[in-house]
Amino acid sequence: MKEDLNVYDNVLSLIGNTPLIKLNKITSNYNGSFYAKVEGFNPGHSTKDRIALHIIEDAEKKGILKPGDTIIETTSGNTGFSLAMVSIIKGYKCMLAVSSKSSPDKIDMLKTMGAKVYVCPAHVPADDPRSYYEVAKRLHKETPGSIYINQYFNQLNSEAHYKSTGPEIWNQTEGKITHLVACSGTGGTISGIARFLKEQNKEVKVIGIDAYGSVLKKYHETREFDENEIYPYRIEGLGKNLIPSATDFDQIDRFVKVTDEGSAHTARELASKEGLFVGYTSGAAVEGLKQLSEEGEFNEESVVVVVFPDHGSRYMSKIYSDKWMDQQGFCDEKLMEASEIQYVK
Repeated sequence: MKEDLNVYDNVLSLIGNTPLIKLNKITSNYNGSFYAKVEGFNPGHSTKDRIALHIIEDAEKKGILKPGDTIIETTSGNTGFSLAMVSIIKGYKCMLAVSSKSSPDKIDMLKTMGAKVYVCPAHVPADDPRSYYEVAKRLHKETPGSIYINQYFNQLNSEAHYKSTGPEIWNQTEGKITHLVACSGTGGTISGIARFLKEQNKEVKVIGIDAYGSVLKKYHETREFDENEIYPYRIEGLGKNLIPSATDFDQIDRFVKVTDEGSAHTARELASKEGLFVGYTSGAAVEGLKQLSEEGEFNEESVVVVVFPDHGSRYMSKIYSDKWMDQQGFCDEKLMEASEIQYVK
């Protein structure tokens, strides 16, 4: 093949440089300008492509990974898909401990990508041997020639975003960004972006989105881990029942919490108003925006970037299923009317 053809060697060459897209209708009543960093444009359809490639290539450089070795990780789905994708291209095996809260779509995707999947109960303590954290650790111990990515406690997680996502956002806004709004799970995305942006301009305000049922907001405010904050919730990839060391709480100015129901409806609203078919956490991020706007956080000069972590196709059996929404008690007449299907006989 000619060297001058405009082609990519493989899908990994497409990771990063995702677009910044202006939000128009959904933020029309808010002060400021709002832009979505749409990570679903990565080849693996999520922001986790960045950390998968960065951590694996770092291990290769250090001689930790050899051809035919096994990559093991704990995941709610997106990191697993990205690791499986990178593993295919680079010739590694992939084993994933997945939360039962992950949508069936995500689990099916992981299997299709050749990963060996272990589905673990979601609502057990982090130190329970059945938790996906402990299962991944056990698999690593039992599997010769394996590495455990350990995204919750791996500083390379945030470094990936410090080196890529942060500079992209700074350049795309020509340094005019005033606020970053991002969901916090492992904390790698928000921490890495925040560190880069604050090095450029310490006045940039960083706001994390947390879930009710998660410990992150209270820990940020008190530096105390409160087990009483923990209870089951539905949003995937947001919040935690432990404190990830990948989260640099000093880089985050404040947290706001969002509900399962509000986040689900807002994700669907993004599809119907902005034409952006994005995931549950993207809905959560904009749900947080609504709260912040109502509190007067933004003014006419605000330039707000919101991170949309993944694509809506990962949630077809959840927030984009009327049946699932109804089972959760989330449906209303407006939603049902918008999704009505007419069958022609």
